[in-house]
Amino acid sequence: MIDNDHLIYVIFGASGDLTKRKLVPALYALFIKKLLPINFALLGVSRSEFSDAEFRESMRSAITEFKEIDDASRIDEFVEKVYYQSIRFDDPSSYLPIRQRLTSLREQTKTGGNTVFYLSTPPSLYGVIPQHLASVGLNRQDDGWKRLIIEKPFGYDLPSALELKDQLLKDWTEEQLYRIDHYLGKETVQNLLVTRFSNGIFEPLWNRNFVHHVEITSAESLGVEKRGGYYDSSGALRDMVQNHLLQVVALTAMEPPSSLDPSAIRNEIFKVFQSFRPIKREEVKHVAIRGQYLASTIKGKPVIGYRQEQGVKQDSVTETFAALKFYIDNWRWGGVPFYIRTGKRLPTRVTEVVIHFKPTPHFLFSQNSVIQSGNQLVIRIQPDEGIVVKFGMKTPGAGFDVQTVNMEFHYSDLSEQRIPSAYERLIYDAIKGDTTLFARTEEVLEAWKFLTPVIDSWKSDAEVPLYGYPSGTWGPEQTDDLIEEKEMTWRHPCKNLSDDGVYCEL
Repeated sequence: MIDNDHLIYVIFGASGDLTKRKLVPALYALFIKKLLPINFALLGVSRSEFSDAEFRESMRSAITEFKEIDDASRIDEFVEKVYYQSIRFDDPSSYLPIRQRLTSLREQTKTGGNTVFYLSTPPSLYGVIPQHLASVGLNRQDDGWKRLIIEKPFGYDLPSALELKDQLLKDWTEEQLYRIDHYLGKETVQNLLVTRFSNGIFEPLWNRNFVHHVEITSAESLGVEKRGGYYDSSGALRDMVQNHLLQVVALTAMEPPSSLDPSAIRNEIFKVFQSFRPIKREEVKHVAIRGQYLASTIKGKPVIGYRQEQGVKQDSVTETFAALKFYIDNWRWGGVPFYIRTGKRLPTRVTEVVIHFKPTPHFLFSQNSVIQSGNQLVIRIQPDEGIVVKFGMKTPGAGFDVQTVNMEFHYSDLSEQRIPSAYERLIYDAIKGDTTLFARTEEVLEAWKFLTPVIDSWKSDAEVPLYGYPSGTWGPEQTDDLIEEKEMTWRHPCKNLSDDGVYCEL
């Protein structure tokens, strides 16, 4: 049980998919595990008109359909704690009824003043809703703490992020703001810290003396689906690189914190962002690759290209693939290139961090190019979460033929332990007031600052190409040109075994 004995959880945008698929099932899982206060209430807020009973029935169906935990024994008890209030988000007069409803619920359910406001809304409302909440005093903490959870993206670029920062910090403190990135709630992402700082065999090697380069991939096999209208104004760089991938880079590259205190960990993460070597405008076309998926045939089925997707402009130059090469200028990583890539309509869904160690200085087994390319430590974030070390082993028989073998661990091997979902972990951390896995304002701004030359160049420089790549491939072939050594290439972790599916190996 958390220390706080009372809480009202308010979800703005409660009629949306995120609430149904992730937020309410995660809250129910916490309820089953007795990780929510006894005096707990959930207030859904949205434009749609629902009665409490109608909204409860909708949430009951969501918990059953998108269940996070295999225990339906207390659904009735949970939904009795669920309430609903309709609102016009941009109408300031709608927020006085919200305050009145919260006051009534606190008396009715004995939940006190502790309140989480979760903004599961379009980004255009991230500055509007907090301002209106503050106008009726719902940011004040004299009767209990108030916390604001904001989904990505935090701004569209550096100027808009700065504007949003000013809007929020006018009425809310930095300590009240929780910028959620569900990637950081994944068990394997958090395990980066444990892998590095609890094992004497890894940390001494985790630097420029032994690491040749670091590679981070986040691939999706799906296209934009029905999100074409939103995605066409965003693109892979804003949608994935600015938040998810750069946060994973920071966890991979950070120095050991002085303690597990959230501020100590976040301070080290921020130092990584500060150490990104600035990308010059004239360098962009050499260190950043953008692509857009084309129509193709995957496993015998035709797949449309990006420009044929619903809501996408026929002349769109929005990237569905982005790859970057950059450096972190500090003592640990000086001279070590970092390569990151993300894309849609790639061969499979996989996210992983690969530490490529330097090859041996003397190639005794020079006939084997795999061994010359160095050992690898692969940290798989999704799917089949786990860790593997790749090293050379003698092939049985005469001679010294060498093959690569794996020493591996899979989280699925911990069958007796349930792995909580990312949202479940982050929701619980926000209730506890643990900010470790939430981005601070300055981190977000540094990320936008780092990517601004790329964003500006891709927007206005006609000499920067947009490469097409067939759906079902690993992106534009020009991406291989980012790797310095021509005998090395990106790790392709998946093998097509049959027309029925793709097998991803660690």
